[in-house]
Amino acid sequence: MVQITALSVSETVRVDTRRVGDIVSELGETTAQNVIGLALEQLATALMATDQAIRQDDLGAAVGHADRLARLAWQIGLISLAGVAMDLGSCADRRDLASLAAVRARLMRVGNRSLTEIWERAGIG
Repeated sequence: MVQITALSVSETVRVDTRRVGDIVSELGETTAQNVIGLALEQLATALMATDQAIRQDDLGAAVGHADRLARLAWQIGLISLAGVAMDLGSCADRRDLASLAAVRARLMRVGNRSLTEIWERAGIG
């Protein structure tokens, strides 16, 4: 008899709370919420563009979108997301398709959790 075990995948996301706090201190709460909200929209767009490029086997575009995603994530303190986006870009650049598939799945998990986390921390919505 074959026994199948379902493994749950849980990603811990790291947020640089000091960076988020600095944004709020520098801009004020209302402006910071607007800036972070705009950044989240751009992050979501870059995340989806990266995923779509991979689905279309356009690895050059995936590298570019992942780089943009990593830079945006660093700017607002999404450390985990930035790191995974850099890993994905590296896999796509090397054309390492086996690793790319795993990192793509991780990028989507970390991306979604990171966007939710920063949204809640910034009090947007």
